[in-house]
Amino acid sequence: MIYKGMQLHNVEALEQIEGIPGVVLHRFPADVRNSLGTDKEQRGRYISAYSTGCEIRFVTSSNIVRITLSAPIEDGDIVVYNGDFVHSVHRLTAGRMHTLQLESNPRFHEVNWDKIETGRFAHNVWRIFVSRHYVTGPGFQLAFHHLETFGHGHRPPHTHEVPTKRLIAYGSSITHGSGAMVNHNSYIQQAARRLGVDVLNKGMGGSCFCEPAMADFLAGHTEWDIATLELGVNMRELFTLEQFSSLARALIDRMSADRSKPVFLITIYPNSADYFLNGTAPVFEANQQFIRAIQDIHREFNRPNLHLIEGSDLLNDFHALASDLIHPSDYGHMLIGERLAARMSHLI
Repeated sequence: MIYKGMQLHNVEALEQIEGIPGVVLHRFPADVRNSLGTDKEQRGRYISAYSTGCEIRFVTSSNIVRITLSAPIEDGDIVVYNGDFVHSVHRLTAGRMHTLQLESNPRFHEVNWDKIETGRFAHNVWRIFVSRHYVTGPGFQLAFHHLETFGHGHRPPHTHEVPTKRLIAYGSSITHGSGAMVNHNSYIQQAARRLGVDVLNKGMGGSCFCEPAMADFLAGHTEWDIATLELGVNMRELFTLEQFSSLARALIDRMSADRSKPVFLITIYPNSADYFLNGTAPVFEANQQFIRAIQDIHREFNRPNLHLIEGSDLLNDFHALASDLIHPSDYGHMLIGERLAARMSHLI
């Protein structure tokens, strides 16, 4: 999306909220957000409103910029990049407007970029990346207010200044980045960095339910070249095996219909349910059944662009989890990201 001379990446809609200045960045359009969940569980309707994974991107000749942002509801962190280079991290306090004064490093003008410009992004692309709520979970809402470039003007990045391929990632809070201290340590971002691709992160913490509205949105999205679908962990205690299999099959069928686009299915990552003292507990059984369901769907479709990756192959160190024994730690996310990129690299 182009807005006021900037590229809003992974942003599907902007919303003006009464009483709150600026525009809130959304990863999903309102009709999708308001269709998510079940009669009893509608957590997805507010999780889908998180801006985490959205970016504001622009190029300017000004060495100093000021950007005014706010977090209307929850505190959260912003990570600023020059291209792939981390510039700074800023914490936004809920309910306050924050003006960040950002200055490009003078060393950027002292090196020969023709010899070293091998990153995903050109070094002159400012990237204002929405990271995570630093205490309670993976996301928070961000509102944009103003960009000041002191008379130099600004523009969206050109196509050669950003990655040529885009990876769309749908899954649980693990896909969205929970457990990582900053979102760029999440496994999807780690894998994308190694693969040289951009990320459209559509993770849904605690609410990855494969709803028809979500399937319609993801399959109808035109801007992705590769997809990862991490399915099952959020549905194992709320849906029957038959319900999960039906919803997952419909989503996978839609996403893999275009044989030119690789789609990677990721089964449930190892977690506490795999090691319950009582091995017959319902969640232990659901864990195993839902993994087998994804394996069965993969075999059933037998499509050349549809690839199966076992979560246990990517995360084979149980101590790489955070203490909740479900989300990977930073180490776990990096382990998954490195292995996922290795598995994907020869297939894309």
